[in-house]
Amino acid sequence: MEIDINLLKQIGLAVYKEVKPLLGTEKASEKLNRGAGGDITMYIDTVAENIIIDILEKENVNLLLISEEIGEKYIGNKQKAIKNQQKIIVDPIDGSNNAVRGISFCSVSIAYAVGNSLEDIIKSVIIDLTTGDTYWAEKGMGAFLNNKRICVSNRDFKQNCIFEVDFNRYNLIKNFSNYKLILQKIYKIRIMGSTALSLCLLAKGSIDGFLDLRRSTRLVDIAASYLIVKEAGGKLFSKTGEKLDSQLKKGAEISLFASNAKLEPYLKEKLIKINKKMRIS
Repeated sequence: MEIDINLLKQIGLAVYKEVKPLLGTEKASEKLNRGAGGDITMYIDTVAENIIIDILEKENVNLLLISEEIGEKYIGNKQKAIKNQQKIIVDPIDGSNNAVRGISFCSVSIAYAVGNSLEDIIKSVIIDLTTGDTYWAEKGMGAFLNNKRICVSNRDFKQNCIFEVDFNRYNLIKNFSNYKLILQKIYKIRIMGSTALSLCLLAKGSIDGFLDLRRSTRLVDIAASYLIVKEAGGKLFSKTGEKLDSQLKKGAEISLFASNAKLEPYLKEKLIKINKKMRIS
């Protein structure tokens, strides 16, 4: 039996209820250990993840949980979970550094899949941990913010496009040089600190594109927003302009660009040229 979207919402709202009072507190930032994703796990991350696990363990489900902190954990009967291929992919707190510093841009991200690849994600919920706003989607049924259907913008580069552009400090100048054909077309750049929530802004038309110039993005950061952006009419592709795909497993990393449909052809065309030039040099 498939997981209902309302269970995903219930989990997300339970995290929101417990985590919101912790935002911006010293307790939230207590360092505990290093999580499966490689980052230091803080108290607020553990609180959120434990809520997710506790709710799932009380349900009659057999699935594989893939999470930022614990990596992988089978809920229910392991053999049944392997057979039915059901998975929940979560980032308990996407934007942990924002959360502990009291910056109002962080989220809980929950994706549900039946299968082993990104294309098999069929339900998603992302909740803004500051406002409680709920972004959600079911495959083939559209994307929503609370109860209102959302869609990406219809802007082109002549209409003052706003992009999020993520990058690492160590390759900042090199990346800006490599991708100048694209960057020079952008009217304004934002760096928010929660990939999942930024992609929700793309899905509702508040920004027009998302470029990740880091080496890669973790699966748990984008699994839920992948479906929400697609259902809102957005396009997602790799840094080489190719189809975006990944196996649903611990440690999976993805090269990600995303935009509205109108900007996609230009971005892909330039990415092909950029990557050809980078290979030659």
